[in-house]
Amino acid sequence: MEALATQVTVVGAGAAGLYMALCAAREGARVTLVSATPLAESSSWWAQGGLAAAVSAQDSPGRHLRDTIAAGRDAVRESAARVLCEEAPAAVSDLARLGVRFDADRDGHLALGLEGGHSVRRIVHAGGAATGRRLVRQLSAVVAQDPAIEVLEGRRVVQLTVAGERCAGVRLDDGRLITCGATVLATGGAAALWSRTTNPPGAVGGGLLLAFAAGAKLADLELMQFHPTAVVGANGADGFLVTEAVRGEGARLLGAGGERFVDELAPRDEVARAVQRQMALSGATSVDLDMRDVDPALFPNVVSALRRAGIDPERQLVPVAPAAHYMMGGIATDVHARASLGGLYAVGECSCTGLHGANRLASNSLTECFVFGARAARSALAEPPPEQAAIKEVASRPDPVMPPPPIEPASREALWRHAGIERDGAGLRRLAHDEHPLVRLIATSALTRTESRGAHQRTDFPERDPLLDGSHVTITAGAAPAIDPWT
Repeated sequence: MEALATQVTVVGAGAAGLYMALCAAREGARVTLVSATPLAESSSWWAQGGLAAAVSAQDSPGRHLRDTIAAGRDAVRESAARVLCEEAPAAVSDLARLGVRFDADRDGHLALGLEGGHSVRRIVHAGGAATGRRLVRQLSAVVAQDPAIEVLEGRRVVQLTVAGERCAGVRLDDGRLITCGATVLATGGAAALWSRTTNPPGAVGGGLLLAFAAGAKLADLELMQFHPTAVVGANGADGFLVTEAVRGEGARLLGAGGERFVDELAPRDEVARAVQRQMALSGATSVDLDMRDVDPALFPNVVSALRRAGIDPERQLVPVAPAAHYMMGGIATDVHARASLGGLYAVGECSCTGLHGANRLASNSLTECFVFGARAARSALAEPPPEQAAIKEVASRPDPVMPPPPIEPASREALWRHAGIERDGAGLRRLAHDEHPLVRLIATSALTRTESRGAHQRTDFPERDPLLDGSHVTITAGAAPAIDPWT
């Protein structure tokens, strides 16, 4: 079968993939976008948070940076965080030029929300808690109209092809090869590996395994952020995320006796642990989120979803508990989104620049998609196309194609039990023998970090190790995990 040649191949059509493809096309590149689902059906569609950006007169990139570093528990790669905070306002402006309509106040200024860990209002939303939906819908429409972008919907990448120690493109599930100078993975995260999750079923880290099999380095797989307010057992809404922004507008977390037990706007790792402790003390399966004083017009999709589940948040308390939400780890990249394998890039949740450290500051993730998507586009255009000899070698090579295996219920339960909000060495060692390869990598990474920090809480190593400040657990096929300092 003849290979399809292009300049840039983007795998994944969430916010990061769509924006990266548009940025590359605007720079004059020919782009092929591969999406397993139809456009506008990615995981980003479900994102309720907004974009964190210092766009008000009361804010600054430096203040945003300080909040990011504080939330990351001394594990943030400051160079990456600085890039995000300094370039976030320009990303918001560019999205507006692309037709994204952000929420504004009566005077026409951006209406900014407040979320946990932020010292000032800086969260930009579109349609309240429907930001992901609005972004993906608009970016999908722009991509579909761009003649420089070829979209392959309903196709999956089953292999990254490698020639001369560089990524030379991808192999699709129908056997076709795409060759290119730059391959960009924007395949999303892995939170759906855990049995209790806020994520759609497809978020199981397939892109991480593709990169790992091709020889790329992964990092920080032990760092899964657990969102503290996912609905519990309510008529089909179990795991539905109630955005942190409702707490920014006055919602409160209440224990079994109706008392507040935590600062609702503390960083997420702190709030999630407090909820877990409260449940352990009371023996209950949830705590209560009191939204009764929150204006329902601010969060219409949240209120509608809760009412469909039989909960009226204007009159009733909402049962919530933590759930796996966002992986801080992924494919290790530099601040230009370049992976350790030449010709390979990663953007969005499948990447790990180190900017989140051990605990993601709320709403930095969507911002990351756009800031590093733009950077990836600029760098990818400089990649040389694969030589004809390399293309012929890849096309003729009878490489075995091993698509990522499905995640079984037993593995998902084991991850929740042994690599949840709290974990210990004994459970992680059992998990390291799981049948799923990414579960094993997560367990191996968690065993390597012999401390408690942010989202990684080991009961057998309950203290933070200051010698590990700024360090990241990395792992490459055929090698033992390493602890690397990143600057």
